[in-house]
This record gives sequence, C-alpha cells and structure tokens, in this order.
Amino acid sequence: MKTPWPAFRLWRITLSVGLTLAACACAHSPVPPSCPSGADLRADMLFGPWQVQLAGATSPLHLHLGPHPEHEGSLKGELRQGQQRHAVVADLDEGEFTLEESHDGVRIAATWLGRPTPGHCGRLIQGQRFEKDQTGQAFRLQRQP
Repeated sequence: MKTPWPAFRLWRITLSVGLTLAACACAHSPVPPSCPSGADLRADMLFGPWQVQLAGATSPLHLHLGPHPEHEGSLKGELRQGQQRHAVVADLDEGEFTLEESHDGVRIAATWLGRPTPGHCGRLIQGQRFEKDQTGQAFRLQRQP
C-alpha cells in the first residue's frame, strides 16, 4: 500500500501554519506575569492575612486586608497585637504601598510607607512606619497562607 505523501505534506503544512498563527496571537496577547511585583501588583492581590514584624518589637503583629467598601481599588483592614485592634486603610499605587493606622477610628496614628520586595511575588513588603514627629521604624509584612 502506498503512503499518501501529498496528503501527509499538506497536513504538516497546515499544522505549521496553525502553530505559527497561534504563536503570533500569543505574542501580542497581554499575559499576566506569573510572579508580579512592583507596578504589576494590584490592591486585590494583597487581600488576606499578613504577619507584621516591627523593628524592636518582641512579637509579631497580625494584619488582615480586604477591599475598602467606599473606595474602589483601596484596602481596609485591621492590625492586631494581642487584645489591641487598630483600623487601617491602605493603597498600592505603582508599586508604592501606603498604610494609615488609626487607634481611635478618626485620626491617623501612624503612616506606613513601603515597597513590595522584588522576587517575592507581592508576598513581602518592607518599609518604614512613621508615628507623629518620630523617626521611622522598619517594618516587614509577610503574606500568610
């Protein structure tokens, strides 16, 4: 029995053209990075529990972030240390993380300024926490599972 070489060649050509077109389409489609950081991060990628280490603190604090109900693209949450609970709001803008901490729900007690650490896929943020008229205190936020 003869092998249908012309049909086989036609099949190979069709397959090659199809794969080439698929590759071209993929090259122009925006593909989200598998490990986003910096400007690729969005606020919704920060939802959930975080462990907080403050320089000089003897035990970690716990932070939980979720969507802000009144400001789309912003975060709202709670910072806990033992029985103490403080309201927080936060933003992530072009790789800059800002968190405002309030002890009474009205006034800002501290401002946190940081950046996601490259290579950690948005799961580690480091920076400085500033209380009123004080020098910065280093912080490290690490995403919890």
